[in-house]
Amino acid sequence: MLKLFKLLSNKRLFILLITLVLFIVVMGFSLGTRKSLSWPENFVRDTTGFVQNVFYKPAGFIAGFFEDIGNLKGLAEENERLKITVAQYTREKAEYNAIAADNEKYKRLWHLTQAQRNKYNYEYHYAQVVSLTTEPSNNSLVIDLGARDGVKPNMSVISEKGMVGIISKVSNFTSTVKLLTMMDSSDPNSQPPIAATAIGKIDQTFGMVERYDQQTGRLIMTRIDEKDPIAKYDTVITSGLGGLYPRGLTIGTVESVADGEFGLTKTAVIKPAAEFEDWKNLLVVFTPQEEQ
Repeated sequence: MLKLFKLLSNKRLFILLITLVLFIVVMGFSLGTRKSLSWPENFVRDTTGFVQNVFYKPAGFIAGFFEDIGNLKGLAEENERLKITVAQYTREKAEYNAIAADNEKYKRLWHLTQAQRNKYNYEYHYAQVVSLTTEPSNNSLVIDLGARDGVKPNMSVISEKGMVGIISKVSNFTSTVKLLTMMDSSDPNSQPPIAATAIGKIDQTFGMVERYDQQTGRLIMTRIDEKDPIAKYDTVITSGLGGLYPRGLTIGTVESVADGEFGLTKTAVIKPAAEFEDWKNLLVVFTPQEEQ
């Protein structure tokens, strides 16, 4: 008994003993069948959850913030790529449309030149329009064919629709085309009148296209015989008489026919086949004599 009291008098040993007993009690209590947690367990769990929540939310926010920045950077790069793709598509589409338009124009020119080549054995040289002057006193344009290409004054120039004018001046590398809109029988500097006839009536119809009416935008064909069968909607072409203008070039369509002065001849108003526009490509007509 004395030994027991001495043992209990040792504080450290006493505390260790009490702690061991409490541990055994707690373990037994914890391992037992229970419907709810004890208050120490609830306290520890709530404290742990609160501390985790305090640290987790800011950490999650910061991580999400940097993730959003990375996503924004990726979206910006993708947006830039899409912009470049759209710009390339727009440019390529415009290039395609331009090439398709040129191809269609060349097809029309080819069919025109083939038909006339087979009929009249002419040569047609493509020319690019360099400049255009639309002044009332000087309605002309410049093409990129000149003397080195065999171009000579008074050669006829046409579009895929019809006659445009004649070559008035030639240099080594370029030529000036005087348009039909400058035709004026009262002007000594105007190109010579065009001897003309009508398709389907070549042996019956004849007249001279002498001038262009600036107000109406129409060509005037005179010196038509009073018995001439020319009529509205007839297609007027060059007859080839006189040797200046090749035969068979389309001039335009008859809009109306009226009696001329003194009732001895007729006058026809012709709508030009070649609409006078901002041309890009034209054709210079080379006859067999000019090719030699």
